[in-house]
Amino acid sequence: MRRALIHFLWSILVIAVITTILAFVAIWNGWIGYMPPINDLQNPIGRFATQVYSSDGKVIGTWNLNKENRIAVPYNKISPYLVKALVATEDERFYKHSGIDFIALARAVVKRGIFGQASAGGGSTITQQLAKQLYSSTVSSVQERLLQKPIEWVIAIKLERTYTKEEIITLYLNYFDFLHNAVGIKTAANTYFNKEPKDLSITEAATLIGLCKNPSLFNPVRYPERCEQRRNVVLSQMQKVGYLSKAEYNQYCDEPLKLSFHRTDHKDGTATYFREFLRRYMMAKRPEKEEYPAWNRSQYTIDSIAWNTDPLYGWCNKNFKKDGSPYNIYTDGLKVFTTINSRMQQYAKEAVYAHVARFLQPAFNKEKRYKATAPFTEQLTADQVRKILNRAMVQSERYRAMKAEGATEQEIKDAFHKPVDMTIFTYHGDLDTVMTPMDSIRYYKTFLRAGFMSMDPKTGAVKAYVGGLDYNHFMYDMVMGGRRQVGSTIKPYLYAMAMENGFSPCDKAPNIQRSYVVAGQRWTPRNTSHSRYGQMVTLKWGLAQSNNWISAYLMSKMNPRQFVQMLHDFGIHNPDIHPSMALCLGPCEVSVAEMVSAYTAFANHGIRTAPMFVSRIEDNEGNVVARFQPRMNEVISSESADKMLVLLKAVVDEGTAGRLRYKYNFTGEIGGKTGTTNRNSDAWFMGFTPDLVSGCWVGGEDRDIHFDSMRMGQGATMALPIWAYYMRKVYRDKSLGYTEEEKFQLPSDYDPCVKEPGEEDPMNEIDEVFE
Repeated sequence: MRRALIHFLWSILVIAVITTILAFVAIWNGWIGYMPPINDLQNPIGRFATQVYSSDGKVIGTWNLNKENRIAVPYNKISPYLVKALVATEDERFYKHSGIDFIALARAVVKRGIFGQASAGGGSTITQQLAKQLYSSTVSSVQERLLQKPIEWVIAIKLERTYTKEEIITLYLNYFDFLHNAVGIKTAANTYFNKEPKDLSITEAATLIGLCKNPSLFNPVRYPERCEQRRNVVLSQMQKVGYLSKAEYNQYCDEPLKLSFHRTDHKDGTATYFREFLRRYMMAKRPEKEEYPAWNRSQYTIDSIAWNTDPLYGWCNKNFKKDGSPYNIYTDGLKVFTTINSRMQQYAKEAVYAHVARFLQPAFNKEKRYKATAPFTEQLTADQVRKILNRAMVQSERYRAMKAEGATEQEIKDAFHKPVDMTIFTYHGDLDTVMTPMDSIRYYKTFLRAGFMSMDPKTGAVKAYVGGLDYNHFMYDMVMGGRRQVGSTIKPYLYAMAMENGFSPCDKAPNIQRSYVVAGQRWTPRNTSHSRYGQMVTLKWGLAQSNNWISAYLMSKMNPRQFVQMLHDFGIHNPDIHPSMALCLGPCEVSVAEMVSAYTAFANHGIRTAPMFVSRIEDNEGNVVARFQPRMNEVISSESADKMLVLLKAVVDEGTAGRLRYKYNFTGEIGGKTGTTNRNSDAWFMGFTPDLVSGCWVGGEDRDIHFDSMRMGQGATMALPIWAYYMRKVYRDKSLGYTEEEKFQLPSDYDPCVKEPGEEDPMNEIDEVFE
């Protein structure tokens, strides 16, 4: 009987051993349970955030998927304190095993499983923990759940065969989610301590490694005392294995928990409007007409032009990885090197904020303070204001959400007029208050908006891009997204067309009001100034003073359809520009980016340069996968461009932009043009030096939100100072290389009044004007 029992037990043991071996063989080969493909084991982390760099080498932001803001960092850029803390705390025999620590496993079984000692520690190695993090999410059945631990063992062994110990440490730290959108050690070090991983101190490293046990439980932001206690446990483990002396341990344990915490978010970083524009631009798909609503078909034309002419537009869907799939900025760990200069970007942001938030906004609030139609113009009736606000209500997210939930129109209207607790934006910080949703709509419309862009006229490199004043509260981008009427800033294109047709800056025109027939209707342009009325004035004077009568006279000599074509040649892609006499006063809608690009032709000998936002793109292995070159087209001849320089310099030296000289004390050569639309709805200034072309728009969210006084509402007051503040900062920063001593390249002894031999005088019909 005893002999039979022994044979039975041995049989059971042999069967158990054989079954275990067969089970592991089956798991190894993926016959049962889940076993990742060899490609996954060789590339276990498939999602890395894309980093966006400035031209001076600074990371200005990231793009990531589902808040996995993971950025790869190599082993040699990880602090050795991190490695020691991780090994000492999670797997002190890490360098002695091949994926499974049988000693630790036996200890865990005996002490935790049999004797119930919670402090006995676990049996999982760092490699097993990595295997669990990487592949446990794929468990989807009861069978796989039962086999989870054996599967992790097998994956751990395979990982050990595939990677060195240093690479496993690197994978572990790059993959771990440290909470607060700090995925991976690089983002975690920046989020909690504002440092790079290689620069972490011993206590900082111990703090982060302490989170590996349970980041929510030891959250340093919510539970600092608990986190500090966990940090000290890590330090004690480091002392236990010999990484720290007793004295060092005592010293570091006495240090307080010092965080430099800032939550990582895609809205953080430099040039937020620019990065959001670039994200959408690079991920754009081929435009399909049926996907655009009828009211927005013009955007289909604009996008189609961009798809066919700009390699950056839709780059991710035009280019493919080695496996044939398109690039994805959220997961492929690309490095996008932009043309933005971080310092110039900061200067532009400061200039916009200083003028709009600190000067214009208080003045605007003061003007509208006691007006019933505020923030709208007093030229509107109360009923017109109510209709505008109701339209904004229907377009709001709150309205759409209530409508989707089945609320009636009356219920929605009542809800919008019921006071609720809310937090509103102010330039002095967010403010908790009680306000109706309708009042909040009106409140946010009181804020003036602005857009500013600066670029190199020779290369097209965009140096600064400010789409608004606060991305968190006003996300609409007024550089590439918004289009507004351009007013008098369109006039240089008309004058350029005139120069191409034989005119010169010295040619004269009658400074009188005259009526024209436009589409069968009588059109009589108005002018804000009657200076030199009835006299013959030069075109140079006419543009410098932004005289509408001279522009209308020039337009009468031109073909409106040819003018529209010239606007398109200048890079203004709006297909809805109507050819008419009135076009000379700028009723068409154009973006800030298009205007800045167009004005490069005046600083670049008649050659217009398209904006270049990115210089190159690298993949996650450092290979250059794209380079971008300047895109140019000749709009006007160099001779006409020279004449335009004379005309546009006069705007600054003796015209509407003269305050750049007498108020802001600029001494260098500057060309420019102010612009103001009807009722001061839009204020513009376009300014350029030999090396930089910059443009600015300022206005309200709606065209009926503006200053009622011309003194405050004109482009010279609203927009020009932003250019001045920006350029003053640029010139003061000598490291940027810009100087007021730079001059436009004009021929020696240049005389803009000299005409080519035999050239017909285009002004020979002047007498007809007086008949």
